[in-house]
This record gives sequence, structure tokens and C-alpha cells, in this order.
Amino acid sequence: MKKRPKPSRIGRFHFDPLLVVVTTSLLLIGYVMVASSSLHLGAKMNGNSVLHYPIRQSLHIGLGLFLGTAVALTPINVWEKSGQWLFISGLLLLIIVLVPGLGVKVNGSVRWLSIGGMRIQVSEIVKFFAVIYMAGYVTRHQKSIKESAFGLIKPLILFAVASILLLMEPDFGSAVVILIIAMGIMFLAGARLSQFIMLLSFVAILAMLLVYFEPYRMKRVTSFMDPWADPKDTGYQLVHALISFGRGEWSGVGLGSGVQKLFYLPEAHTDFLFSVIGEELGLLGVLTIIGLFSLLVWRTFQIALAAEKIGQRFSAFIAYGLGIWFGFQSFVNMGVNMGILPTKGLTLPLMSYGGGSMMIMCCAMALLFRVQSEVAEINANLPKERSRWVSV
Repeated sequence: MKKRPKPSRIGRFHFDPLLVVVTTSLLLIGYVMVASSSLHLGAKMNGNSVLHYPIRQSLHIGLGLFLGTAVALTPINVWEKSGQWLFISGLLLLIIVLVPGLGVKVNGSVRWLSIGGMRIQVSEIVKFFAVIYMAGYVTRHQKSIKESAFGLIKPLILFAVASILLLMEPDFGSAVVILIIAMGIMFLAGARLSQFIMLLSFVAILAMLLVYFEPYRMKRVTSFMDPWADPKDTGYQLVHALISFGRGEWSGVGLGSGVQKLFYLPEAHTDFLFSVIGEELGLLGVLTIIGLFSLLVWRTFQIALAAEKIGQRFSAFIAYGLGIWFGFQSFVNMGVNMGILPTKGLTLPLMSYGGGSMMIMCCAMALLFRVQSEVAEINANLPKERSRWVSV
């Protein structure tokens, strides 16, 4: 069996210029918009400290960059060896958060653990571990995935357990995200199309049943289909999100001049930050954010293809998984804000306010930088005629 090429000891880190520009842009624009959408909240809720949320978000970003540095300096083979244990530890965290007195309850959901005065959303950690675990699984069991249905179902047993625990919080959105990550990686690993379609159909039917038999989820779906039918109750959030986009027109009303964020639009600095962008920066701002996320996902898949070409399958599936995660979660968040998807509590990656989300997203980006760096190092050590690095 032909051995996979391994990177030599990396003397310097290979930074990808496009990834640096896109990541920095999303972080900076996100920080500015979080500040714009939260100054009034700080003034009213935290002893007239208008900078309460901007200061905390800068702390979140700082901690995220610190943890991300540690992730980026960890060799990929270490992540490959620890993937199963990381996912099991993620399941344990999901159990711990449901223990009365340990989990923090916010707006009727128990999704957070309080660590050092900071709330950490456990589902974000589980998403990160899910990518690493699935990348390792498909690397080890590629033949089984291609040839048997059991190869597909086996890892989904653990993901089903994670989904049940998430639904108990409840966190339907995160359960959907981790299943999409798992199924997307298996499809890219070569799962049979017929088996994959059957599995996808089963998951879709199950999701519809979960919506149908849970009144609050059903209410969200019906209000999404016609928010103006009850604009003061079930359709309130979406109505004000749509008003935000309508007021923004082409170039927006100006940074800081938005009105809907002023206690009209709930969660304006977290889940509905994209609506504030639409109002204050207009269509140009919206297209800029969509373009940045499109570039991020495209470059992530380019890195995955490059890793696969030089035999680094685990690295390739890490990048594929991260690309699916970034792309799907940003699409859902923007879709919810624009009224094309039912309301879901998913943040806009690298932009929305939140300690756990920001730190984990920084770690996810750092892992992608590590993959890119190792692939670039291997490629640099290959003879020129064998070099197959996909450059942009």
C-alpha cells in the first residue's frame, strides 16, 4: 500500500493570502456591525455602558485568535488520532448541559455552559468535533462507505445520539447542521448515490415529522410562509427583518443610522445581524457579505481538492467538512434573515455576537489554515513536475 506523503517539520507557517483577507474582512465588518447594533442595548441594560457588547466581542475575538493559534500549531496527524475521543467528549458535554443546575437556560432553551463568566454554546463545540470525527471515519472506512449501506449508517448512530441530545435542549438548527456535515462528507467520500438519496429522504421525512408534531416549530414554519398574517406575534421578527432590508435599498441608510435594531428587531446583534447590515449598508453591503462567504467556501474546497490530489485524504475531508459547515450555516442564517427559510437560531459565522460561536469559528478557520499550510509544505517538497497544488 502506497504511503501518503507527510510534511516535513514546518519551519514557517504557509499563510494563504486569500483566506487571510476574507477572514479578516468578515471579522472586522462583523465587529463594526455588532457594535452598531448593540450600543443602545448596552446603554439600557448594563448601567449605561454603551460599549458593553463591543468590548465583550473584542474579548471573544481575542480569545478566539488565541485558541486558533493553538489549533493552527497542532499537526494534522494529532487531530486525526484524536477525532473519535473528541466527538465522544462532545457527546458528554451535551449530556452535562442538560443536567439541572449545570446548563444555562436562555429564552426557554438550555444550550450553554457558563465557564469563567462566559457562556459557551456546547453545540458549536460539537460541530467542530463532528468535522474532525467524520473526516477520520471516511479516511479509515472509504471502501465500506462505497460498497455497503452499513458503512453509511454506522457513524450516523453517534450522530443520531448527538441529534437527540440537541433536540432535548432544544436546538433543532444545530442538529440539522451536524447531520448535513456528516452526510456531506460521506457523499464526497464516494457513497453510492442511491443509498445516499434514500438516507437523505429518511432524514428529511424525520425532520418534517419533528416540525409537524412540535407546536412551536410548526408555528415558526407557518409564520415564515405568511409573516404578515400575524405581524405582532408569530411573524414579528421576520416582519421587522424584511422592513430592515426594504429600508436599506441600494446603499443603506448609513452606518449606525438603522432604526429596526432599536428594540424593534429581536436579536439584532446575534442571529439577525444580517438584517442590520441590509438596513445600514444596503444591497451593496449584503452582496459584499455574500461574496465574502462565497469566496471562503470556494477557497476551502480548492484546498480540499489540492489535499486530495497529493494523497492527504484526512486533510481533504477536514477542509470539505469545514466548507460544508461554513456554507450551510451562513446560507441558513442569511436565508432566515431574508425570509426564504423558517426562523432558526444559527449565528452568522465569524460575524454574529457570541463568545462560544466566535471562538469555535476562529478555531475552525485555524484548522483550515493548518490544512492549507501542510499541503503547501508537501507540495513545496515535491519535484516541480509532480507538484499539483491548486493555486489561485
